[in-house]
Amino acid sequence: MTTTTNLPEVVSAEEWAKAREALLVKEKATLRALDAVNAERRRLPMVRWDKPYVFGSTDGPKSLLDLFEGRRQLITYHFMLHPGDPHRCPGCSLLVDHMPTHPEHLHARDTTLVITAPAPLEESEPYRERMGWTVPWYSTYGSDFTQDSGAGMYHGVSVFLRDGDDVFRTYFTNGRGGDLLVGTLRYLDLTPLGRQETWEESGRGGDGPSSWWRLHDEY
Repeated sequence: MTTTTNLPEVVSAEEWAKAREALLVKEKATLRALDAVNAERRRLPMVRWDKPYVFGSTDGPKSLLDLFEGRRQLITYHFMLHPGDPHRCPGCSLLVDHMPTHPEHLHARDTTLVITAPAPLEESEPYRERMGWTVPWYSTYGSDFTQDSGAGMYHGVSVFLRDGDDVFRTYFTNGRGGDLLVGTLRYLDLTPLGRQETWEESGRGGDGPSSWWRLHDEY
């Protein structure tokens, strides 16, 4: 873990309030900008996604349509767990740790959240059980779904929309796009020490994002 001795300046309550108000102006502007980006994301065009993929599940083979569980929207996280690879990605695991334990809130907005990974279930199920995850997990082993989604050997998030039995892909992100789904990082960003990574002030270089991440039972 990277630490710093550059602590904030100690000032009077009045000076603190003034600095806080100045920051609040920027925070509100940032949120408005994010709202605009979110609106633009909703207006992205979509592409038909009708290849007959087959997913492995503990309940037997499933189609992409099955993954929706009857809802209109589907969010799938492409987990970096590949056939025969003993590596268990701490970044993917950190993100999945933050997935809702009460999916009813998503379900209330007609949305299903799932995880897909290229490894066969016999390799992923022991890990899922070790981590205590309950989010629906599907194997893409033997299909082109991960590759076609643009994740390949990497991770990513895909969003799909169902119109009847027709499925469309509406969004994809990877890299630091997944940061927005990790609550721990959001909390740390509120603190004076931040994430305690040397890249934070410069925005580049240093030890980089994720250097301190571990599986939650390995800290």
